[in-house]
Amino acid sequence: MKRTEISDLGEFGIINQINSKFKNTKPSTVMGIGDDAAVTSTSKELILSSSDMLIEGIHFDLSYTPLKHLGYKLVMVNLSDILSMNCYPSQILVNIAISNKFSVEAVDELYEGIKFACDEYDIDLIGGDTTSSLSGLIISCTAIGYTDKGIVSYRKNARPDDIICVSGDLGRAFLGLLILQREKNNFIKDPNNQPDLSNYKNLVEKQLRPKARKDIIDFFRSNDIIPNCMIDISDGLSSELLHISNSSNLGFKIFEDKLPIKDDVFSASQELDINYLDAILNGGEEYELLFSIPVDKFESVNLDKIDISPLGHFTNDKRKLLVEKSGKNREIKSKGWNHF
Repeated sequence: MKRTEISDLGEFGIINQINSKFKNTKPSTVMGIGDDAAVTSTSKELILSSSDMLIEGIHFDLSYTPLKHLGYKLVMVNLSDILSMNCYPSQILVNIAISNKFSVEAVDELYEGIKFACDEYDIDLIGGDTTSSLSGLIISCTAIGYTDKGIVSYRKNARPDDIICVSGDLGRAFLGLLILQREKNNFIKDPNNQPDLSNYKNLVEKQLRPKARKDIIDFFRSNDIIPNCMIDISDGLSSELLHISNSSNLGFKIFEDKLPIKDDVFSASQELDINYLDAILNGGEEYELLFSIPVDKFESVNLDKIDISPLGHFTNDKRKLLVEKSGKNREIKSKGWNHF
C-alpha cells in the first residue's frame, strides 16, 4: 500500500484532503471548511464558530511561557478568528489535557489568564472537557459569535482595486519568539547567565500576550464599513494574502514602504542577522486583521485615530507582488508557519 507522508501535503494540503471527502448538505450550513470560522444560520441570525488547539512543544514552550499568559493567548487566538469574520465573539469552550507534572495551582494559573481574557472581552466560558495527557499540556478553545446576515466578511469576496489594509504593526511576534528561544539556549549553555529581556519588552509581549483586535471591528461599525474580505494574521502576512487572493481568484500588489514596521523590528532583525522582510512576511502570530475595502470607502474614512495602514490593492492580474523600495517587483510566496 502506498504511503504518503503528511509533510508532503502540509497543513493546507491535509485540510483540502479532508474537505474533499465531505459535502455540506444542511441548509443551515453557510460556510464550512475554508475560512477563519464556520458559519451556520438560523431563521434570525448567523452563528460563527472557530476552534484552535495549542500543544506543548509545538505551539508553546513552558520554559519561557507563563501559564497565565498562555491561557490569555489561547482565548485571543480564537476570538481573533471570529473578529476576522466581522463578528463579535460571545462565548468560548475550553478543553484541556494535563499530565501529572501539573499541580492544581498550575491549572488555576492557566485559567486565571483565560478569565482575564473573558473579562476584558466580555466573553462567557460556557463549558469544555478536562482529561489526562501522557505528553504534556494540550489545550483547545472553541469561540462562538452571532451576527446579522449580510455583514460577514469572507476570504473569497475581495474585489479588483480594493485597498488592502492591515491593523497594527508587523514582525514583532516572530522576533519576540526568536529572542525568547535565544535566551533559553544561552541559559541552557550557562545557567548563571540570567536572561535580560528589558530591551525587548514590546517584542516579547506581542509573542506571549497578543491582542485580538476588537477595536478594529468597533471602528468598522462606527464608520459603516463592511470589509469585502478579511482574515487574521496567524501564519504570516504572505500566507494570509495568498489565502485571500486564491479564494477570490485575484492577484495583488503591495508596497514595501507601506508596511507598518516599528523601529525595534529593524534593530532586532539586524541583531539576529535576519532579513526584516522575512519577519514581516513570514513570521506569523500577529493576530492583526488583514482586510480590503473599496477605494471610495477608504477615501471617505479618517484613519488618523486608529492604527490601520493601506498596503496596496487587489488586481485582476493573477500575479502576487511586493514592490520593494527599489521599485523591483518581488513575487510573494507562502513561507509562513507550516504545522507539518
